[in-house]
Amino acid sequence: MKPVTESDIRSSFVNCSKGDAKRLSVPRDLEQRPWDDLDFLGWGDPSLPGRCYLVVPRDDQLIGVALRHETGGTGKPQMCAICLTTHTGGDVVLMTAHKAGDSGRRGNSIGTYMCADLACSLYARGKKRPALGSRYREDLTLEEKIDRVRENIDAFLTRLYS
Repeated sequence: MKPVTESDIRSSFVNCSKGDAKRLSVPRDLEQRPWDDLDFLGWGDPSLPGRCYLVVPRDDQLIGVALRHETGGTGKPQMCAICLTTHTGGDVVLMTAHKAGDSGRRGNSIGTYMCADLACSLYARGKKRPALGSRYREDLTLEEKIDRVRENIDAFLTRLYS
């Protein structure tokens, strides 16, 4: 992923109002992010537990998505649907997002189980390891794992617009 600016981030959101996008918390460490290892930028809102955000490069544009999740978790092992990493202790959560456009304004939403820290790209590349969970042994190459993360996040975005 190419580095993005605060302005890029704020103008990318498709499922919240411009006012909400203007007020949301943007990471202060954008310069230190491992951009070459990211397929999307994801972060939690430190002032609003249960709120987080994704910014995904797609078709030469950025797509920003506001997400919500329950805090606390079940403590049971669960697998992220994006990177297929298994976590315990509530580190995989059901992320929900209002759909884009009129459908979202009518209250329709979608959801998927994701790593609570939104570090799927780093888990897939082996740059980060789950605290108590694991990655299943696979015969996929690193490039195939990266492609799978990109395909899974793209499928999520497709559902956001459908």
